[in-house]
Amino acid sequence: MKVLLTGAAGQVGQALQRSHPDGVDLIACDRQQLDLSDESAIRAAIQTLRPDWVINAGAYTAVDRAESEPALAIAINSNSVRILAESLAETGGNLLQISTDFVFNGDRNRPYPTDAERQPLSVYGTTKAAAEEAILQCLPERSLIVRTAWVYGLGGRNFVTTMLRLMAERDRLTVVWDQVGTPTWTDSLAAALWQAIAQNLMGIHHCTDAGVASWYDFAVAIQDLALELGLLQQAVPIAAIPSSDYPTPATRPAYSVLDCADFNRAIGRDPLHWRHALAQMLTQVAKNQ
Repeated sequence: MKVLLTGAAGQVGQALQRSHPDGVDLIACDRQQLDLSDESAIRAAIQTLRPDWVINAGAYTAVDRAESEPALAIAINSNSVRILAESLAETGGNLLQISTDFVFNGDRNRPYPTDAERQPLSVYGTTKAAAEEAILQCLPERSLIVRTAWVYGLGGRNFVTTMLRLMAERDRLTVVWDQVGTPTWTDSLAAALWQAIAQNLMGIHHCTDAGVASWYDFAVAIQDLALELGLLQQAVPIAAIPSSDYPTPATRPAYSVLDCADFNRAIGRDPLHWRHALAQMLTQVAKNQ
């Protein structure tokens, strides 16, 4: 099976490369090898390589910067996906699109099902929602859209690596308590995506680790586990603050827990609790130091 991976240098792309199964001819492309803002390059790659699957892990993920660079975010997150879907419709390949909790507005107080109405609050969320719509229009029978949330892992800048750095540099931190979701380890996500491809799963699905946390809960867990593993030498106070005390250019959903039950049943997955996944990730960090 020939699989073309976009966004190979990103944290999800790296995890997918580390875990790809035997028998998969993986062609991993970073931004230099396949620029998702270049429509002609995308069409040429699909026509030349004619992959069985494209895993689109490439994206414009600078959520706040997207508010001031909407054209670039649209080009990478929306237009490129439409071109991928159109090209694969011609060649006969399948598309796995990694999407996001940011397609929802966060007004619920219970996990979002896959058929919940998309109501993004930000440019980033709007571009990812538009990508989903393009896929459903151009490649409805041969596409798998997997929404995930709060992703972190090795080889990328994310909440975990940022917290570890700040905890080592500062004598006090403040973290918002009123945004709730599910931290998701890239290795967990990558393993699930390969399972889904192996089973030829199609449609819209949700995939995160198990459990629920606020960003404050997540930060406290990071510090506790990092201290146990010797990644930090001393604890610093962490204060919980409301989002109103930490304004950002992009509005984020206050509640973005995703209902993953159907996806887990479909691929026979027993997801890790997010804290157990975090412990495994930080153990890897400690071993690499």
